[in-house]
Amino acid sequence: MTILVSGSKGLVGTALVTHLESLGNSVLRLTRERSTESDIAWDPLAGTIDSSNLPNLDGVVHLAGENIASDRWNEEKKARIRDSRVNGTGLLARTLADMENPPEVMVSASAIGFYGDRGEEILEEGSAPGSGFLSDTCRVWEDAAAPAAERGIRVVHPRIGIVLSKDGGALAKMVLPFKMGVGGIVGSGDQFMSWVTLDDLLAILTYSLRNTKLSGPLNAVSPSPCTNREFTKTLGRVLVRPTLFPMPAFAARLAFGEMADALLLSSARVTPARLIESGYTFHHDELSAGLQYVLGK
Repeated sequence: MTILVSGSKGLVGTALVTHLESLGNSVLRLTRERSTESDIAWDPLAGTIDSSNLPNLDGVVHLAGENIASDRWNEEKKARIRDSRVNGTGLLARTLADMENPPEVMVSASAIGFYGDRGEEILEEGSAPGSGFLSDTCRVWEDAAAPAAERGIRVVHPRIGIVLSKDGGALAKMVLPFKMGVGGIVGSGDQFMSWVTLDDLLAILTYSLRNTKLSGPLNAVSPSPCTNREFTKTLGRVLVRPTLFPMPAFAARLAFGEMADALLLSSARVTPARLIESGYTFHHDELSAGLQYVLGK
């Protein structure tokens, strides 16, 4: 397959390019700065893409978007988070729809932030969206791919959970304080965390490209969501470190502002119902084994 990947310099995108190429695919990167002849230039905020250099494509994986956890949220940061996703997805979807021979599939990333803060409610792909900034952003982010679907392109929206990798993302930020012996629960510890190992996410994205029966939302999480308390205790056991230093909700809000409620204190008990129904087999469906694998323990 010839596959175009956006967001190829991020944690997931970098690993995905390597993974797809290892399977014998030809991979092109959609990037703001061309460094090889196989790169396709674009500027999603300016609304430009070098469509003249686009070859016939079999599939597209769209991962690009502003890092939501790189800075404290303010109105400018939130606008970048939203606009980078909505504008970029709309531009790419329209470009693909206008191609004489469009690709068969567009795997356009979304996130479990779609569901918002839902306590212990079990959330499947058919569950209603939540409320708040992340939920609203995910909803319009997914809607922005409509031109591709209207052209007959099969569009899949993997709603990605917390990605476990030692090389970056949330887990990499957690490991250092845990190794120093100052890890602990956040808030009440009762909020659910829906996670997926990077290896499984790469497999899910590849599976989405190839499985012609998949379209629409797809929860890209393990079948074993856990509470923050359970995650904390398990990570402590894997690292052989104590977990005695909780971060109360007020402290999280002082440190991270609005982002704390959206990313640290909200609860999303998400299950991968459609993946399980389709026959996908997880590499890591249990937290302890997943953490041991990711951290090389």
